[in-house]
Amino acid sequence: MDRQKLGVSTNLAKPEHQTALEQHLDRVEFVVIDNISTLVNGGRENDADSWDAMQAWLLQLRRRGVSVLLIHHAGRGDNARGTSKREDVLDTVIYLKRPEDYDMEEGARFEVHLTKARVVVGDDAQPFEARLEVIDGVDHWHCNTLRDLELDRVAEMTREGQTVRDIGAELNLSKSKVQRMQAKLQAEGRL
Repeated sequence: MDRQKLGVSTNLAKPEHQTALEQHLDRVEFVVIDNISTLVNGGRENDADSWDAMQAWLLQLRRRGVSVLLIHHAGRGDNARGTSKREDVLDTVIYLKRPEDYDMEEGARFEVHLTKARVVVGDDAQPFEARLEVIDGVDHWHCNTLRDLELDRVAEMTREGQTVRDIGAELNLSKSKVQRMQAKLQAEGRL
């Protein structure tokens, strides 16, 4: 938006603005639209029909072999703002969330949840935590499944002598799940 002429605003819900952008997409395989709220103004945000023109364009780009990453903001309740119709044709929807114990001084550390994944299944679809660490000026990403982090936390709290009830309350887990996790930790020799 800050690179456009004063008084001009791109609206990708308009076919003429889609066409203008397409002129720059020769040999382009990947487009990032950051963000839907500022670049797509097709009507009321909660109106499913207001997304029709954008959806048709996204499908056209897919047929041409162009992958599109749409950046959107969460609204109340941590769900995407506006109509859920936006997700109908998407292959993957990724929800990024701050960990509950996050501190701003940690920098880039967040949970990654696949809320829709057409071709990602099994362990690959498990939520994970990503953390960026800079060592001697070099970026290093660390990823751990949330299941593993949760298991580590249960082990730590158990070693501290906390009760199953206390662990469950703090980690928002049922008592039976905590007990199953403790049994797994014992079988692995970690307790």
